[in-house]
Amino acid sequence: MFRSLRRTLCAAAAALLLPLAGAHQAHAAAAPGAGYWHTSGRQILDAAGQPVRIAGINWFGFETGNHVVHGLWSRDYKSMIDQMRSLGYNTIRLPYSDDVFKAGTMPESIDFSGGKNADLQGLNSLQVMDRIVSYAGQDGLKVILDRHRPDSGGQSALWYTASVPESTWIADLKALAARYKGQDTVIGIDLHNEPHDPACWGCGDQATDWRLAAERGGDAVLSVNPDLLVFVEGVQTYNGVSGWWGGNLMGAGQYPVRLDVPNRVVYSAHDYATSVAQQSWFADPSFPANMPGIWDKYWGYLFKQNIAPVWVGEFGTTLQSAVDQKWLAALVDYLRPTSTHGADAFQWTFWSWNPNSGDTGGILKDDWTTVDTVKDGYLASVKAPLFPGSGSGGDGGGGGGGASAACGAAYTVSSDWGSGFNAQVTVTNTGTAALKSWKVTWTWSGSQQITSMWNAAYTQSGTGVTAVNAAHNGSVPVAGSTSFGFGGAPGGGTVPKLTCTAT
Repeated sequence: MFRSLRRTLCAAAAALLLPLAGAHQAHAAAAPGAGYWHTSGRQILDAAGQPVRIAGINWFGFETGNHVVHGLWSRDYKSMIDQMRSLGYNTIRLPYSDDVFKAGTMPESIDFSGGKNADLQGLNSLQVMDRIVSYAGQDGLKVILDRHRPDSGGQSALWYTASVPESTWIADLKALAARYKGQDTVIGIDLHNEPHDPACWGCGDQATDWRLAAERGGDAVLSVNPDLLVFVEGVQTYNGVSGWWGGNLMGAGQYPVRLDVPNRVVYSAHDYATSVAQQSWFADPSFPANMPGIWDKYWGYLFKQNIAPVWVGEFGTTLQSAVDQKWLAALVDYLRPTSTHGADAFQWTFWSWNPNSGDTGGILKDDWTTVDTVKDGYLASVKAPLFPGSGSGGDGGGGGGGASAACGAAYTVSSDWGSGFNAQVTVTNTGTAALKSWKVTWTWSGSQQITSMWNAAYTQSGTGVTAVNAAHNGSVPVAGSTSFGFGGAPGGGTVPKLTCTAT
């Protein structure tokens, strides 16, 4: 992918979501995802040996001159993470540059008005990252840290530059691994984003062989924190065959990444559509039927031959062309629906949460709040369950100690055009035990009818409405929240009184 095309800054705000279709069945044992993870063949397993599926989103900004995730000029970071959770994303990939390790690097463009981001005031960039990691963990999301750029100026083909040598790359990887040691919200580090020509794989040149560099970087990470996963992207060209930056793993079968700690390597591919750049396969007369063969060749074989897990760390599109729409539908199908395959599937994080990615756009629209429900809807079949939250006080398993489940609900109209309206309901755990499921009821004062609902299921009888959680958002930690949205008609009604029941 030609990232010099990407990354414009824009800004601003209002929100709605979409159904997580084909939600994955619950395990009879504890919810998967607890503790640190490791690999076994093509699967990623949690500390208890249960398979897990990364189904997440990229939230960029730490790698830019802002030195912090974008959008905090518009919203509170906790509300963003809550919204990711409510949409069914279970992992955040956080790109960063080595600039954040420099003394005095402070985040820019954070709005503190009206109490937003209040606990970030005065913090440096790494301290803000700490807060994001901590809150994501409470919400049941995992985090993958992505060394995206050596500095905020832009992409680099190799893992080092004249101003950021390999020694700095290694030192900063170790610092990050040490910083989050013992915090299993951070499951691993993506060693370097999108290596490309002249980076090679298996060529043996210490200066350009990304596979050998990944071994050095991965071993450095594991020397500090042996529990982390090490995510290794591909290159651009192997044996004269070129593809997306970071998307060519053709050499990994013959020349695998070998680390001192076994069962830690996850290979990562990037794949894009025509809104990023043209590739020969888009013009093939058989498109999109040709795409599974393309993906098999570049990276899918690693999964299909049970060599290692494969994480599609970036994929995205503006969806403006029919070709891109067909590409995304084909790729999502190739990634394997969760309802059919569970966690025995490709891992993924979509590019991006941010709307200000110039050649893809994001899940959020330009107001930094409203959800692109069409784009989000393409991903519904491959979303997967959230993971156990951290720091929530726990549900104790037996409900002892007087812990009790309770919830509250708040109703917000996000848009009203007279003949119809959209609204969002936020469900908050107000009790002392984790919610396992919830129900929200209300009665309209007028003739309103729900026309569609996402992230919950509903029934309506006359003016009475009952909404119950979807499979992916019934579990809510103490003081945590989730949300669902719906469309209705006609507009202009008064806000009803809601009743939330822990079930």
